[in-house]
Amino acid sequence: MNRLARLAGFGKREQDHEDEVAALAADAGRDATEVEDAPPAVVDADALRESIVTALRGVHDPEIPVNIYDLGLIYTIDIAADGAVAVEMTLTAPGCPVAGMMPLMVKQAVARVEGVGEVDVALVWDPPWTQERMSDEARLQLGLM
Repeated sequence: MNRLARLAGFGKREQDHEDEVAALAADAGRDATEVEDAPPAVVDADALRESIVTALRGVHDPEIPVNIYDLGLIYTIDIAADGAVAVEMTLTAPGCPVAGMMPLMVKQAVARVEGVGEVDVALVWDPPWTQERMSDEARLQLGLM
């Protein structure tokens, strides 16, 4: 690898992965190729879901002082056995000014949760969001109860 590539960090991720596999193998008293070929660990989806919901409660629509989870903007959270997460979400209206950045905010919040692998966030409009999707806490906070 040339010096410019090394300075830019190219190849670092692959080397970090190889070092991690070698360390895991050494801890298990096995060869690195055995660890590399081992199936990925299965995650506890229920525990992971709770952590994801907690993370989503930290994301707020800048125009509404309530988190997006209690607003009812999160439709589904699917967690695969390898920790990959797929989220379907909506916004309060298609013309919402944060439509471009809200899915990215959700993706970043979910990706920070320990145990989460790849994150995919889909913005959907069907079914349309209504106030009935809000939690009682959100209604109370917005003075709708």
